[in-house]
Amino acid sequence: METDDKAAAFAANLRYLCDQRGSISQICRKMQINRQQFNKYLSGRHMPSSANVRSIADHFSLSPEVLCSPHAEFRSLIDGNFFDAFNRLRAAPQVQAFLSTVMSAPGTLEQSLVGIYDRYQFSSIYPRRILRASLCIYAGQDLLQHTYVEHFPSHDDPKKTAYTFKYHGFVLPIENRIFTVDFETVQRNEMTFGIYSMVQRSAKRFMFGITSGIAATMFRQPFSTRIALHYRRPGLLGREDLAGTTALDMNDGSIPREVREYLGDTPDMIKPS
Repeated sequence: METDDKAAAFAANLRYLCDQRGSISQICRKMQINRQQFNKYLSGRHMPSSANVRSIADHFSLSPEVLCSPHAEFRSLIDGNFFDAFNRLRAAPQVQAFLSTVMSAPGTLEQSLVGIYDRYQFSSIYPRRILRASLCIYAGQDLLQHTYVEHFPSHDDPKKTAYTFKYHGFVLPIENRIFTVDFETVQRNEMTFGIYSMVQRSAKRFMFGITSGIAATMFRQPFSTRIALHYRRPGLLGREDLAGTTALDMNDGSIPREVREYLGDTPDMIKPS
């Protein structure tokens, strides 16, 4: 990509992110970047230094490569529709036949799935802690899709976030079971798969199941573990949802009793030795 094209793409991507995140002044203060200089980045008149590109990318939990990608590709990535491999599979006759069966699920079932969930599992990074992520199921163009965000607190200062992972994927209701496949979009090196059943406990709605993750790195081993989704409300993810994402003590009182009973008293994480 030529320098001018790269600056234009960067500017378009940055404007798109700022439109979603609110106050530009607040963003500049958090990143400690001069507002006038930031305006030049937004206009495409100036390309930031590599250090500032990384700083801005870190602020938005993206890689510098993604932040500098062509705008159409960037929008697809951010909106969760970047699954080129899956889209190529769709063209295969066998897969089209399978999806026609999947998409024959009653509309009432699909509508009952959409909304915001708290997502609970034992952490593969922090032993004996339960990870609470925020997940949203929403209607895509022809399939249900989902996205969820994980925040891992710093060991030195639990009030600060050390790691952020974001996943986008598909939700396939088949024979009263819910299948999911998703891709991690920050490190871009992991796929996870899940299967769930829906459970109604009094006024509470849950999905209980199992998830498995495969990362393309020796630093994050494959894993499999129980997982619970607790339905919270309709709509899309907002800041108030993400504020509660963290790694909790396994006996934390904010974890629903039904979730703790399902996950058990000891971590059941299955990892290679």
